[in-house]
Amino acid sequence: AIFFTLALHFAGRRNQKVCRLKAGFWESIRSGILKNNTAQVIEPPSTAEQEEEPLPEEFVLVEKTLPDGTLEQIIFSSGGNIDVYDLQDLCDKVGWPRRPVSKLATALRNSYMVVTLHSTIKSSEEEGNGQKKLIGMARATSDHAFNATIWDVLVDPSYQGQGLGKALIEKLIKALLQRDIGNISLFADSKVVEFYQNLGFQPDPEGIKGMFWYPKY
Repeated sequence: AIFFTLALHFAGRRNQKVCRLKAGFWESIRSGILKNNTAQVIEPPSTAEQEEEPLPEEFVLVEKTLPDGTLEQIIFSSGGNIDVYDLQDLCDKVGWPRRPVSKLATALRNSYMVVTLHSTIKSSEEEGNGQKKLIGMARATSDHAFNATIWDVLVDPSYQGQGLGKALIEKLIKALLQRDIGNISLFADSKVVEFYQNLGFQPDPEGIKGMFWYPKY
């Protein structure tokens, strides 16, 4: 079997490798996030499995006290609620090439699932949630039955190295598996192949090769 993809927007990035994940690896997922003692990882409440498709989730993934005494919460959401201009700003922060806002909006709208990380900072006197800042995102396209492909995984550089990218991918995969989609693939630049291998992805398993068509101009 050969895995084909038409990847016009990957021109100039030919060192990318195709990775695929075997679903059985993800029977038990638990993230270890942040080695800082001031951070507390909060697991979402467990719920009984239901036959209908799971609803979008939103919960506090990480909670920590900052040096100035304010409380920062990092909130995970699989509801796909994202401002396209916030996303463009996040892409700028990680150094990605600029893409038209209209195309970003179309990509989000046509994605099967969009997961996000937002940071909220508030003082102990505040009630309710403070203003949210987008610090991470990943999205997946799918045939809604068997296959899904993960795209556009990014984390704000000031929050990198804290395990949030790992958590973002794990939670996205868990959400896909809950929808009975077990054939999950992604495209990885050579510099992040090891990161995805540590999450259980295999480059080109069973002789399956990613093939790319590029315009000749």
